[in-house]
Amino acid sequence: MKLVGIVGSNAEQSYNRLLLKYIATHFAEIVDVEVLEIRDVPMFSQDDDQSANPAIQYLNRKIMAADGVIIATPEHNHTIPASLKNTLEWLSYQLHPLDGKPVMIVGASYYDQGSSRAQLHLRQVLDAPGVNAVVMPGNEFLLGTVKEAFDDAHNLKDADTVAFLQTCLGKFLQFVKVTQAMNQPQPEELPTEDLTASGSIDTTIEGIDKEAEDWVEQAAAKVGAISGNQYVQLDRGILTVDQLNALLASLPMEITYADSNNQSLYYNLNRQPADEMFAPRQPGQAGNPLAKCHPKAAQKHVEWVIQQLRAGKQDVVRMHVPKHGDDQFVVHNYQALHATDGQYMGINEYILDFKPIVDWYLAQTGQTLAGGQVDAVSSASKTQSAPAASAEPTMPVVDAVSSASKKS
Repeated sequence: MKLVGIVGSNAEQSYNRLLLKYIATHFAEIVDVEVLEIRDVPMFSQDDDQSANPAIQYLNRKIMAADGVIIATPEHNHTIPASLKNTLEWLSYQLHPLDGKPVMIVGASYYDQGSSRAQLHLRQVLDAPGVNAVVMPGNEFLLGTVKEAFDDAHNLKDADTVAFLQTCLGKFLQFVKVTQAMNQPQPEELPTEDLTASGSIDTTIEGIDKEAEDWVEQAAAKVGAISGNQYVQLDRGILTVDQLNALLASLPMEITYADSNNQSLYYNLNRQPADEMFAPRQPGQAGNPLAKCHPKAAQKHVEWVIQQLRAGKQDVVRMHVPKHGDDQFVVHNYQALHATDGQYMGINEYILDFKPIVDWYLAQTGQTLAGGQVDAVSSASKTQSAPAASAEPTMPVVDAVSSASKKS
């Protein structure tokens, strides 16, 4: 189960941050907890909507992808800190990631009451219609006299406190499961994806047949694209086009980029001929709409993947493709790309054989693999994997979602 823990303070030194990190490390065998910060969240103002701010979008995506949320709040003047209230304002204005989300409240304070009044106020805030979180009743974890609670290694000293915290966490995990079962949503009707890329976006190169075999050459001529030894300024570097191509071709994986208009724009030439690739690409496929890159039978699965990534249901969809034989473990990864303002930019599909990496790791550490079952489609939550056939198509165990199918 995947949880996120929100540090309810923007202070550099915070005992509530220590508490969440302790939960994440001490109970790592029973739950995965990722600690999130609110330091970079801007001041809330309805007159200056910053819902697209990267810090707010980051919190939004992480909360949406998690099964539940733990909020650790200090107590300032008998209530929650202004920074936490400010964050909840943004997360209940245009964005509503906490709507229906199971939440557990914990808190630490310098005094005996252990943030009890702040926790009571936080419950009221989380119950507001714009927030609408599902807060676990009772089981309040109140860590008082917190300066004496942790040792030098940032572990809780008192065994009874640790035992009670484990009890609260265990009940919360049950609460998450019950909440999910009771609130099992009807299959969400996400917008239909136009796999023919008939529309256009700001970066679409108009006036050229997307299915043309020489789309790259035509498009480059139309926009005056640079090439060869001409320089490109990147985030932290300057490379020539030749250097950039060589760098991308040297990566131990196959990369394909399709934009938010579902037009396939690029793949790296790191394997030739095409039949030696994990997912064979052809030069003429650059520029094609995604419908052209996949057999018709696979297009519903392609649409499902794009819908999950565009809607923020998942940041990445992974699928093992076993057709390459026992000596390889090839995984197709579909990663959502976002602009600095959080807007969806398209998909980076990267395909690689994990087996050499695993073999190297085992050789270096002297460890061995144990048996067990794994998910064919990984995500933040088991509930986020592809739904049943009665709702949306399930992800197949063959290369049906590759951006370049041998059937295409």
